[in-house]
Amino acid sequence: MPYLRVALDIPLARLFDYMAETAELDMVGKRVVVPFGNRRLVGLVLEVDELPADPSLKIKPAEGVLDDLPALSAAVLDLLRFCADYYQYPLGQVVHTALPGRFREVGYFRVPPACAYQACDPDALMASLKPQARTQRRVAGLLAQPRSEAELRALAPSAWKLAQAWLAQDKLRSVPLAAVTLQVAAGPALNPEQAAAVAAIAAGQGFACHLLRGITGSGKTEVYLHAIAAILRAGRQALVLVPEINLTPQLEARFRHRFPGTAIVSLHSGVADGERAAGWVRAARGEAAIVLGTRLAVFTPLPRLGLVVVDEEHDASFKQQDGLRYSARDIAVYRARLAGVPIVLGSATPSLESWQNAVAGRYRRLDLVQRAVSGAQPPSMRLLPTRRQPLQDGLHAATLAAIGERLARGEQSLVFLNRRGYAPVIHCSECGWMAACTRCSARLTVHLRERRLRCHHCGWEQHFPPACPGCGNADIKPVGQGTQRLEATLASLFPEARVQRIDRDSMRRKGSFEAALKAIHAGEIDILIGTQMLAKGHDFPALTLVAVVGADGGLYSADFRASERLYAQLAQVAGRAGRADKPGEVLIQTDFPEHPLYQALLADDYAAFAATELAERKLAGFPPFLHQAVLRAEADTLAEAIAFLNRAVALAPESSEVTVWDPVAASMMRLASRERAQLLVQSAGRSRLGAFLAAWMPRLRSERNAKVRWSLDVDPLEL
Repeated sequence: MPYLRVALDIPLARLFDYMAETAELDMVGKRVVVPFGNRRLVGLVLEVDELPADPSLKIKPAEGVLDDLPALSAAVLDLLRFCADYYQYPLGQVVHTALPGRFREVGYFRVPPACAYQACDPDALMASLKPQARTQRRVAGLLAQPRSEAELRALAPSAWKLAQAWLAQDKLRSVPLAAVTLQVAAGPALNPEQAAAVAAIAAGQGFACHLLRGITGSGKTEVYLHAIAAILRAGRQALVLVPEINLTPQLEARFRHRFPGTAIVSLHSGVADGERAAGWVRAARGEAAIVLGTRLAVFTPLPRLGLVVVDEEHDASFKQQDGLRYSARDIAVYRARLAGVPIVLGSATPSLESWQNAVAGRYRRLDLVQRAVSGAQPPSMRLLPTRRQPLQDGLHAATLAAIGERLARGEQSLVFLNRRGYAPVIHCSECGWMAACTRCSARLTVHLRERRLRCHHCGWEQHFPPACPGCGNADIKPVGQGTQRLEATLASLFPEARVQRIDRDSMRRKGSFEAALKAIHAGEIDILIGTQMLAKGHDFPALTLVAVVGADGGLYSADFRASERLYAQLAQVAGRAGRADKPGEVLIQTDFPEHPLYQALLADDYAAFAATELAERKLAGFPPFLHQAVLRAEADTLAEAIAFLNRAVALAPESSEVTVWDPVAASMMRLASRERAQLLVQSAGRSRLGAFLAAWMPRLRSERNAKVRWSLDVDPLEL
């Protein structure tokens, strides 16, 4: 009797054997329902064998195969095995992380074949509509060519309902997507730099990693579109990864405009579970030509994969911070290597890991150093010294004057402050008390409008106190500045201006961010106050001023990556100014105008900045010149967490090529009422570190300690 080796969503680093009435090799990669204790679980068949792995065990029969989905290919299974090995995470949990939520549940999920819709007689359909029915006529005009359901839904809320009604009236016909001829709408002409980049991407045979370094506004997306068009013409599929959900709607709209009638699937947490699962299936069946998504989309099965694109490749959002702590960018590079296809990593400020790979010749660097829009110039940049300068609620006089000038000209301004809330702390001038979170090693942020104090780490909050709980002093005040306070200040100073704050607090309601973007493009907002939500990927033609407040905090952080992140953030937000034919200006308020980071930013010399940073890291022994992993532990007390880590050190295999540092308290020692500690492991060789971890983790997993929760983070971005 054949046996199935099944991956289950269980925190054990092993597969589970089940009997099958009949089993063929084509069952590998398919979902099965199996008993596990008193539960029924969905698992994925990874192997079929004639003998069980352990004959001494009593083997239960599998209940049945869920054959509603395409089986995961050997290439995808190899990718998942690599993830499990590299990140030292149970294979069953890796597999289930990669599957959409619907497919982790017991039950069938049917997805009809993807099709497009087209008017049977476009002229007759148009003639049947009243001249004043503008939306209907617009939809009818589009349906002269085959259009997918997703395209129609993206056009207008009523477009898909109209199409369904016309379909029922036999005014439309459905066309299998496979029969739809590829259409590529005309785009702007490429400049010589863009054309050279597209040619370089197309010229390679097999795997090649291209690092596309383009200044903001240089037209990186246009390079992606041309490279993807070539892939689609060859009958292949493209995978495009973006770091944040906020960047997908505008990019999706641009892709749909360029490739009308082409099946494009969006996969991210903002998509409903059913729609996400259907998109995954259509990609796996080869019906979707382009998959556009965030981190998890990197695991999407694509039988005809021809190109991978990672936009904003430097962004920390590509690194998962819990569960399977994987880097989607790094997995994308490995996937492209497995598939033997090119990958493009795009950024105005590449990560220093990718930059060093280009310096070493492992990646090919492609540069875009001029703006794509004819006549558009990089914004002028100026540092505004704030030390011993009179400020008005934290704003320099030159900043306020520049905002006033834009208002007079009918142009938009963005004031950037990467700190939510009204103020970062509330303080008593008598006894020095400051409101702290009872569950974390953090201060409570003031949210004055709601009269609440809130922890931005664990979410705990309390009412704004009427007096100091330490001494009873009623004169307690918010100290420092957040986006809410900045909004109140600017609304007071410019009462005639339309001020809009865009941060996670103001954009919580579904659709609020899209509505705000639409208002910006419509010219209905004069002054934007934004956090990093607005720092990248957005194109606002009327925005000509960017003023940066409170950037100095990133200059002297204990995190060795802080300077790299600050440079990237400032370069990205500066790129929002002057994107069209209007000149842009960037003002940065700082106490340290002579700092080398600001000087490199003024010179727009990322290469010099990167060279300096890499030299310092090489001297100090930091990535990318060595490789790290962090073992983290949390418990009710710090002593318990440290004791576990000391036990872990004792269990570590001996190696002269791997350094295991002593356990220390985490930088935020207390989080959500748990005490945290960590230890760092590092080696000059990636493979040596991997072998060390592979020998160490089974020993750690054999330790039974219910008081401690621990995790391993390979290639950590946060220490």
